[in-house]
This record gives sequence, structure tokens and C-alpha cells, in this order.
Amino acid sequence: MSFAALGLSEALVRAVTERGYTSPTPIQAKAIPAVLSGGDLLAGAQTGTGKTAGFVLPILQRLSTTAPRKPASGGARPIRVLILAPTRELAAQVEESVVAYSKHLKLSSTVVFGGVNINPQIDRLRRGVDILVATPGRLLDHAGQRTVDLSGVEVLVLDEADRMLDMGFIHDIRRVLKLLPAQRQNLLFSATFSDEIKALADGLLNRPALIEVARRNATADTVAQRVLPVDRARKRELLSHLVREHNWFQVLVFTRTKHGANRLAEQLAKDGIPSLAIHGNKSQNARTRALSEFKSGSLQVLVATDIAARGLDIVELPHVVNFDLPNVPEDYVHRIGRTGRAGAEGEAVSLVSPDENGLLRDIERLIRRELPRQTVAGFELDPNARNEPEADDRPPRQSRRPMRGDASRGAPRPGFRGSAAGQGGSRGQSAKPAASAGGRGAAQPVRAAMAAPARSATAAPARPSGVGGFRGRSSRSGR
Repeated sequence: MSFAALGLSEALVRAVTERGYTSPTPIQAKAIPAVLSGGDLLAGAQTGTGKTAGFVLPILQRLSTTAPRKPASGGARPIRVLILAPTRELAAQVEESVVAYSKHLKLSSTVVFGGVNINPQIDRLRRGVDILVATPGRLLDHAGQRTVDLSGVEVLVLDEADRMLDMGFIHDIRRVLKLLPAQRQNLLFSATFSDEIKALADGLLNRPALIEVARRNATADTVAQRVLPVDRARKRELLSHLVREHNWFQVLVFTRTKHGANRLAEQLAKDGIPSLAIHGNKSQNARTRALSEFKSGSLQVLVATDIAARGLDIVELPHVVNFDLPNVPEDYVHRIGRTGRAGAEGEAVSLVSPDENGLLRDIERLIRRELPRQTVAGFELDPNARNEPEADDRPPRQSRRPMRGDASRGAPRPGFRGSAAGQGGSRGQSAKPAASAGGRGAAQPVRAAMAAPARSATAAPARPSGVGGFRGRSSRSGR
């Protein structure tokens, strides 16, 4: 099947061809006609399978062939499409795709996220754009300053919706929904297709088409996965050995904490391996510079926390290493999805110490396969080694007075039970995905959350470790 056969215009087909793509991926072949039909959509696919083009291309087709429902105000174009993404990196990546695919169309776009000066964003929004890509926190900053008008939005896209739930953006999403017109097309895309995501769709989407092109939470067949058992104290030594012994370049390494990422990058640099760390505490300029060096091949190793597991799209990235296994099994799928993308082959190596065996079992249960073990000569497990979970040796946080908005930015609140509100929702109807009855058990607490009134933001509440069926994970880095 060709892209033209899906109903895309000649200008879009030409842009896709110039990007090197000749035929649609399975998710694109199903999503593009569904989006063009004008109905709501709930779509899940493995990461790296082309989800972004699956919604960007039909959206561009729609915008280029129809007039805005809301006339321009003051000569500026109304925002017709809003795409929400959980992290800065993913938002920037999506907007890059929008620019690339719309190069032969007279459409404009921009991206807004936190960590950078807001004034250039304000200036760009005042001049008007057709498509706005945003992280929830920074979008609400603009809404609070009345520098963005969302009353003309015709299409809402929630990209990597599962990650937004994990990061606690549910309350920000609820606030954004109240700013949108009730009549709109809603598209929900997710790398993993959990029951919680289906419950979110039940309150947001109106009789959506349901697309699931791969078994839920499956990993790509193009990624060779293996586990290397090693004592915790020798992990860094083993990683340096692997990089030098096999002459690895462009190695993406995941750690569990920001402090651990900094420390590992410094240790690898001392071993003579060019390395940098990227995580939520880094400035946007530092993150952009590290990603640029890594993509160009001048940086050998990029050490990252899970904040970077979404939005990193590096052509033919060969190696992903789990220096620490993630606490949340689904994050393993997202991490290794950075390699083996678009049909290319890749390798995912996990350095597992005995104290992480429980986490490994959880991952294998999720992906429904046992990962092969391989012992590296000279790094055999020492039965007398102390393999205990690594202590959180990050510097203690300084106490501070609560700030306005603390309670509504990217952190689960007490009583957090689920997902986005139908308040301000789509078209006043609750969604029941026609192709599946899954997620029925999870839907009740989510609906309860939708009905609950917004809590006061006068004080910063204690952050629960995980409630309401979701693993609460606080992160404001997406702003």
C-alpha cells in the first residue's frame, strides 16, 4: 500500500517521500484513514512504529483542505490543532515532524514548553499558528497570562498519554480540557495500551475507533534483548568494559535517578569514554546540546533518566543499556523502544544485580517472555558481595514555602484516582471503544476522578507513592 492510496494529497506524499518513506507502517495504514474520517480515535502501538506520522499526516490533510471553523481574530490565525506531549523532548520531536511533513503546505506551527524564556513563545503565538504542540504545564502558563486562545481548536491530540498519566499530569489535562470547545475531534495515542488508558478514553472520547496493531506492551522483534547478571558494585566497570571491548558508539544508558545519571556520566568520562547526562534538572540548553552531540555521533554515551525515554528519535540507534532496571515495568518497553525503530535492528542490554531480580520478573511478566541471561567472563557474581538496593544518595532537598500552582503541576495529589475529566470534554458522551470491552474494571475509579471538583492549590500537598491504580510519579520537567 502507498501513502497516496490512503487519501493523502500529492504535497504530503512528496514530503513523506523526501523523508525516505515509501510505504506506511501498520499503525499509519490504520490510523490515517480513521483520522481522515473525522471521528475520535484510540490507538496503541509499539514505540518506534510511526505513531507521530499516523496523526500528523491526516491532520495536515484536513487543515489544508478545510477552512477554520472560527474566523481569524485581529488577522492572526486561530489555533486549529492542539497536540499535548508529556516532555520537552517529545514535544520538540513532534513539532519537527509537523514542520517536515508540512513543508509544501501553507500551514504554520510552533511548540511551547518550560525551561526556556516564555517571551519568544508569546510573540510567536500572537502572530498566529495553525498547529500548537505543547507540554501541559507551559500551556497553562500561557493560558494564565492570556497569551493563547484555544477556543478555535478543532482537533485535540494526546500523544504518549500513558506517560502523561504516569507523570501526574491528569489535573493539568483536566484544566486544559475546560479551555477547549466541546465540539472537536479527539485522538489518543499511546505506546502502551493499558486498562488505565482505556479508562481515560472512556471519559474523553466519543465512540472512538480502536486500533491496536501489536500485542499490548509487546517489545519490537527487531530489538535483541539480553540480561547480564553482575554485582551492583561492578556495574560501572562492566559498562566501561562493554563499550571499549565492542567499540560501541551512540550508547543510550538509563539510570533510575538524576543523581545516579550525573555520577555515572562523570565516572565514564574518567574512564575515557565521552559521556553526558540528561534529565529533568538539566537546563533546556544543556539538554538540547547533549542531544545534538549524541545524534551527531560526537558523544559516545548519553546517560538518561526515564524523562528521556519518550521523544528521543535517533536514526538507527544501535545500543540501549539499562544500568538500573526501572521500578515501573512499562518503562522498560519505552526505554528499549529507542532502538530498533522503523524496522532497523537494535540491541538492549540490562545490567541486573541480584537485588533487582524482582524487578526483572515483573518486566518478564509484562512482556510475556523470559529474557536470555549471559554471564560476561571476569564479571561473575560473587556470592559474598553485598547486593543491596542502592540508597538514595541525592542531596537533601531544601524546604521552601509553597508557591502558587504547586498543587496543579505534574504531581499526583492525595486522592488521585485516575484520568482526564470529561468536564469540558468532547461531545458530552462517554466513550465505549467499540472493538474492546477491556479496562472495565479500571473505569470506575477514573470516572470518580472526573466527577471530583478541582482541589485548592493554596498549599503543596504530600506526594503519594502511587494511588488509584496508577503509579504516581511526580515530574515537572515536562513544563
